[in-house]
Amino acid sequence: MPAFTTSQKIMFQHCDPAGIVFYPRYVEMFNAVVEEWFERGLGRSFAELVMERKKGVPTAHLEVSFKAPSRLGEVLELSLAVTKLGGSSVTCAIEASCEGEERIGGTVTLVHIDGARMRSEPWPDDLRAKIEKFLVQPSV
Repeated sequence: MPAFTTSQKIMFQHCDPAGIVFYPRYVEMFNAVVEEWFERGLGRSFAELVMERKKGVPTAHLEVSFKAPSRLGEVLELSLAVTKLGGSSVTCAIEASCEGEERIGGTVTLVHIDGARMRSEPWPDDLRAKIEKFLVQPSV
């Protein structure tokens, strides 16, 4: 499966007083994975996309399933794979695990927009071609 992967050490800032990840922090981690994917996987940083090109990719839909807690000091391995690519949207499956144990999984749907008009618009051909490389082909 073509996937973008990165890691995230669980820091004190991610945790509640019990030393486990406070659940909204996972959503922030999902966003960080998306930003890293754009920069390292697609070759287009959010700074370039938003500031120079005046585009954006806001989240239109998010689903999360919590499997097991993550604790201060652990290192999560996060993966992102594209499950659906539309004309102006992309749906990504994101999973986080630690030492082989799945901790959280979910999907995020992003929409490519013109930042000035705040309206969806098709993916540019060059970016679409790069996104397609991470598309998981459905099994037959």
